[in-house]
Amino acid sequence: MKARKGGRFRSSFKWKRKGIEVVGEWKTVPINPNLYAEEEFRDIVCLEELTEYKLVSSSKLGKVKEKKRKAESASKEGSEEVEEPIVPPKKKKKDLRSQTHKGNTPNAAEIDVLVDKEAECNEIIEEANCEDHGRVTKSVSSRRDTPKKKKKKVPINKASQAQEALPSVATSKKGKNWTTEVLSASTDQKADVSAWKDLFVPEPVLQALSYLGFSAPTPIQALALPSAIRDNMDVLGAAETGSGKTLAFAIPMIHSVLQWQKSNNSTTRNDSASKESHQHHDETRWKNEGEAEKVTHQQVEDSGDEDDASFTTGCVKVLENVEFDADDETHTVDSHKKRPLLGLVLTPTRELAVQVKHHIDAVAKFTGIKTAILVGGMAAQKQERVLNRKPEIVIATPGRLWELVKERHPHLSNLRQLRCLVIDEADRMVEKGHFLELSQLLEILNDSQYNPRRQTFVFSATLTLVHQTPTRVLQKKNAKKMDKKTKLELLMEKVGIKGKPKVIDLTRKEATVETLTETRIHCNTNEKDYYLYYFLLQYPGRTMVFANSIDCVKRLSSLLTILNCDPLPLHANMHQKQRLKNLERFAERESCVLLTTDVAARGLDIPNVQHVIHYQVPRTSELYVHRSGRTARAASQGLSLLLIGPEDLIHFRKIYKTLEKSEELPFFPVDAKCMTSIKERMNLARQIEKAEFFNSRAKQHNSWLQQAADALEIDLDDGMLMGKKASQQEESQKQKMLKGMKKQLKHMLSQPLFEVLMKTKYPTQSGKLLLPQTSVGISALGAVSKKQAKKKKSIK
Repeated sequence: MKARKGGRFRSSFKWKRKGIEVVGEWKTVPINPNLYAEEEFRDIVCLEELTEYKLVSSSKLGKVKEKKRKAESASKEGSEEVEEPIVPPKKKKKDLRSQTHKGNTPNAAEIDVLVDKEAECNEIIEEANCEDHGRVTKSVSSRRDTPKKKKKKVPINKASQAQEALPSVATSKKGKNWTTEVLSASTDQKADVSAWKDLFVPEPVLQALSYLGFSAPTPIQALALPSAIRDNMDVLGAAETGSGKTLAFAIPMIHSVLQWQKSNNSTTRNDSASKESHQHHDETRWKNEGEAEKVTHQQVEDSGDEDDASFTTGCVKVLENVEFDADDETHTVDSHKKRPLLGLVLTPTRELAVQVKHHIDAVAKFTGIKTAILVGGMAAQKQERVLNRKPEIVIATPGRLWELVKERHPHLSNLRQLRCLVIDEADRMVEKGHFLELSQLLEILNDSQYNPRRQTFVFSATLTLVHQTPTRVLQKKNAKKMDKKTKLELLMEKVGIKGKPKVIDLTRKEATVETLTETRIHCNTNEKDYYLYYFLLQYPGRTMVFANSIDCVKRLSSLLTILNCDPLPLHANMHQKQRLKNLERFAERESCVLLTTDVAARGLDIPNVQHVIHYQVPRTSELYVHRSGRTARAASQGLSLLLIGPEDLIHFRKIYKTLEKSEELPFFPVDAKCMTSIKERMNLARQIEKAEFFNSRAKQHNSWLQQAADALEIDLDDGMLMGKKASQQEESQKQKMLKGMKKQLKHMLSQPLFEVLMKTKYPTQSGKLLLPQTSVGISALGAVSKKQAKKKKSIK
């Protein structure tokens, strides 16, 4: 029976998809007028009945779908009461699930049908709660009970498949990550790793190093590994950017985990044997329960006496059992005691944490050691599930780690067994006013969860960089002059290093790498855009552009997009997945621009970055060193360019003084002939960007106000709107003007900027064409060295 709305009868789609195959048509039943006198039936306008239909059993329903609804013989029933909803599997869901289960399970189609039957259960539960109409016949209840035999398989299979799928997902992500090129395996020829053997590196790690092609250790690795592995000392390491500091702490950590596993090997074997017998006992118990359940379901099917209430409780019971099993497997207290957390790495940024994880995974490839990453911006529940697998090493940012420690996750509850603690980019991590969660974590690790056998590794490129103390500070009574020793002592006190550590300092006086060429351009603030655009056009390649604020990155991103430079933005306000995706894209493309804040300044090892441009001068010397360190890595050449405006001079002088530069930074050569057309393009692009920005901001603001006014059912005053409410004619005029500017810019961009003039030049007798000397094709480093060579000649 159905109600009619709006005078026109609409056959409810809901009734058509209940496992009943409609053969005939719905026929109108005459209504007695006296029926309307009762209040319960006052909304009923029409009654219809269906007498010609086929009842399709739920077990055959999936097969009917697969065979494109070929007719199957089924029993006919003439009763009106068989109209209880049974939802058939939806096509979209079925397709998606069949794809995911295609390679893993042989009976994927059967599982799809069972999953959809769970959806039927949920719908029936909802209807049982909402409606009080007892329209269930025995045949329907018996039909619904049939799939109950196999329902238990579905969640278990899904869980097992999810566990099997996770490692494959991780490997696919690893293939996409920007660390791929650095960690590319040389499968054809394995490197000779004899140089590593004197450093007490474990055998499985040597195998991985050979596979990765790392034939010899870097200076920081050669000095740090013996003290960390053989002498079991704490290490404070300061080395220039791109010197291999990650492996300097990753290899000792892996060694420590392997030693722990070796010492606990005998007990683990006994435990595993008892666990296997217990697991076998559980399996037999579940088999017996499964058989018993099958028998009971068969009896119910034969008798057909089970009602809706008992059916719903049965459905819930199965799901609860499955969830209980999963929890039982993962949250066992004993298993946590057997496999505690042994290594913890703390990093200042999420991207650096991802990179460190990939490096550790690559070196620990043949050890079987599990690692996990805990960073913000990702689902906390998923990270909890990863922790449930009890990884030996965790790489984390302080915020998310502290959040999970407060929630008392079992794997993070006992940090007393921690064997290795690493604080990467330590000078940034322990800065005053930053990373409050880190100070709370260190307080716990050095007090209630203190382990006297724990090793601590502290690394950074600017660990020993000391600023000159201002005279006003030194004039105070208890003022101390800061030097390297005092700075390291303060750091050790904050981190909680109690013994005498091994201090390794391989940094130069200048703090930057020898292979880095540092240059500068002095200009007005509004001219910075011209020089940036000029550089990107004249010297294509992999370029990172650093700015001090997110707003600046957003403005440059929209400006360079209008000029067809296709920049990739990266800042803290972006979603984490988008941040990682942009880094991957940047590493994939040979010629690309990454516009970023200081979130990408530390630690990121992106291969073949040729240029670093400081659009705004960094506020500290450390930031300048780390920004510039994104290029000229691992003994390769690189260029750093400072765009210095009037407001940047103070910061530039401070950096110059702190880094004790002996020579002045050379000026970057700029071709003045091209600047006129560069300015024309940039000014037009600025106008377009400004118009689009204000339009979008006004629209966003006004639409929000309008929605709020509509919700409150009030009239909106024109004075509250952003900008004047333009008439349709003015709006169309604006759009026309904007379209004209875009067309003009498109024409400008189609013209070559760096033209090679060939006037009055003709082929000679030798057949060669004499061309004028042009800077096109010369690299930025080549242009700087050429200018310096000319300067030296002129001095002579």
